[in-house]
Amino acid sequence: MGVTDCHVHINPLWEMRPDAVRLLGRVDATTERFLKDPRAFLEYLDAAGVERAVLINYVAPEVIGYSEKANEFVSEYVRADPDRLIAAGGIRPDHPDPEREITRLVRELGIRALKLHPSHQLFYPNAYVDGTRPALREIYAACERHRLPVIVHTGTSIFPRARNKFSDPMCLEDVAVDFPELTIVLAHGGRPLWMPAAVFLARRFPNVWLEVSGVPPARALDYFPQLPRLADKTLFGTDWPGPGVSDIRKNVEEFRALPLEPDVTRRILEENPQRVFPPRAPPS
Repeated sequence: MGVTDCHVHINPLWEMRPDAVRLLGRVDATTERFLKDPRAFLEYLDAAGVERAVLINYVAPEVIGYSEKANEFVSEYVRADPDRLIAAGGIRPDHPDPEREITRLVRELGIRALKLHPSHQLFYPNAYVDGTRPALREIYAACERHRLPVIVHTGTSIFPRARNKFSDPMCLEDVAVDFPELTIVLAHGGRPLWMPAAVFLARRFPNVWLEVSGVPPARALDYFPQLPRLADKTLFGTDWPGPGVSDIRKNVEEFRALPLEPDVTRRILEENPQRVFPPRAPPS
């Protein structure tokens, strides 16, 4: 059992809007090579001491530029080593036939998690309650049936056109209550405005997980002082190559250097990801 980075952005960069690409600030030739050559990326993971990576893709053409083609991209990419590379795909929150699309993602494309990004897709995650986004109920129900984890961006985003009001993790309380068998991952743990809310949800609901990507690992205990008590509900991730995340290996080493008990570190880095993203794709 090795380390799993639960939040890596291997995306079709060529679909990103130019101002979004500029914000990344460090898309060099090596990074571009990783995006096009999964074998090169796997070698990078080896050097970083990382066994597996969850490749986060989603659909947000209006804000970031990613279209549904991102699903085909990540599906093809992970074929290089599906045991180590875990495909997370996306869906529009107003999709006209969520059950059919999610079934396709799982059975035809091998998607093993669904990513929703409220501040980039411009919706409240619980908007099915008031009827403004009725397709969300079908999306969550389909993911629950397919045992497909739903990774939801929580906390702020600095990309142009993002609207952060949509990413308050408390909106997911309704989802956790209404879909108790749905695995919900709170990406970024509500950073930096709603971290206590994210911790509360992870502690309250068995099906909710705290994921700490995008937070400087050396300061993880400053942001999440209850982390040792959440050892069984926390996932490690880097958000590489997002703004401020220069190297996966550096993040892993800084997390290992935290004053945590070895079993706490092991659970967050190695054991918990195996529970949320099991070695084999769940049956559909």
